[in-house]
Amino acid sequence: MVWSTRTVKANGIDIAFAERGSGPLVVLCHGWPELSYSWRHQLPALAAAGYRVVAPDMRGYGGTSAPQEIDAYTIFHNVGDMTALVEALGEKQAIVVGHDWGAPVAWHCAMFRPDVFRAVAALSVPHGWRGKARPLETLSKKGIENFYWQYFQKPGVVEAEFARDWNHAVRAVLYGSGLRLDLQPGRGMVEDARVPDRPPAWISEEEIAFYVETFQRTGLRGGFNWYRNLDRNWDLTAAWQSARIAQPALFIAGSKDPVITGIIGEGRLRDMETTVPGLRGKIIIEGAGHWIQQEKPAEVNAALIHFLRGIDGDLTKA
Repeated sequence: MVWSTRTVKANGIDIAFAERGSGPLVVLCHGWPELSYSWRHQLPALAAAGYRVVAPDMRGYGGTSAPQEIDAYTIFHNVGDMTALVEALGEKQAIVVGHDWGAPVAWHCAMFRPDVFRAVAALSVPHGWRGKARPLETLSKKGIENFYWQYFQKPGVVEAEFARDWNHAVRAVLYGSGLRLDLQPGRGMVEDARVPDRPPAWISEEEIAFYVETFQRTGLRGGFNWYRNLDRNWDLTAAWQSARIAQPALFIAGSKDPVITGIIGEGRLRDMETTVPGLRGKIIIEGAGHWIQQEKPAEVNAALIHFLRGIDGDLTKA
């Protein structure tokens, strides 16, 4: 599959992005460890529905700049990138959609800049209250010492593990087969993961190769640096304690996604009508896992288009 991007300068970095269509702007924010390519099924569908759809490689990924400094990957930087991208594209407003780490970016775009981001849709990660303490400190106080967030904190360690065999690492994360998020003491994240001989039906060998070849070329230090700012993000967002998101909003997740089946995710999902009073729907797609826009593209596309048309009307009839 041919996948091309172009690049603009925005927020002090080069941002590479794929683009389709014309009309109201929709920005698609991918997660970890992904690329703009993760939206390959959504770009043509949303463009055909009457939208200008832009999927950037997020800061630290693919063709976008990857600063070396850990503190260059805060939520302020990532929201700043998307805000500056909208301006660089010659637009004043956009609808923002995010998956995985892109979901918190989308939620915070809506929270920080409601003048720019007039609606928000998030996949897999529900919005929640800021919390009462730093995330990593909270884990330690609960006696949790081997969660993957903690493993990612020491620069160079997880990078070296993934770089030993990018093919295995990418497959281990995307397949999710035997992958532990609560790691064994002294063990890495992907080294013990079982990888089946064949990929699941929702992704091809060609598509896996695209991720592998890209990460072999660029590495993933930038992506890991997002996690190294978890506590810093908590500090920076104190002014938004108990803030709600009032714009039109949509949430989509898979019924088998561990993000919404854990204690934190379950609570956030349950409370979203309070934290996101503009919420217009919570769609749980039966049988889907975490990589939902790739696993169930038809269902995700239909949900997004229905949401967008609820905001703008049916553009094909304009």
